[in-house]
Amino acid sequence: QVQLVESGGGLVQAGGSLRLSCAASGRTFTNYAMGWFRQAPGKEREFVAAINWKDDDTVYYGDSVKGRFTISRDNAKNTVYLEMNSLKPEDTAVYRCAARSGFYSNYDGAYAYWGQGTQVTVSS
Repeated sequence: QVQLVESGGGLVQAGGSLRLSCAASGRTFTNYAMGWFRQAPGKEREFVAAINWKDDDTVYYGDSVKGRFTISRDNAKNTVYLEMNSLKPEDTAVYRCAARSGFYSNYDGAYAYWGQGTQVTVSS
């Protein structure tokens, strides 16, 4: 079992920045690829970003956040981060981190472990 706890969400004006954190516990952190997904009311869950497992820090982004969001991980702290810049109202959603054993995926069904989520609200 892997437990994931997100933090860092909140209310921000358009053009602002937030940094989300996801702290993991329970298993060897480096054995898991980590992803961020988001879901806005009435919309399907959307892939945001992922970072690969073990010592491969290759990163991947959804098209809507490329150039604005940055995912990173600190294996010593068992934490993955999502730095969000130039935020837009359409970024408003509940953001959840997820973990899977193995290579990254942009498919939410591939992730076995999920955090509870943190709300991000971007005002115009």
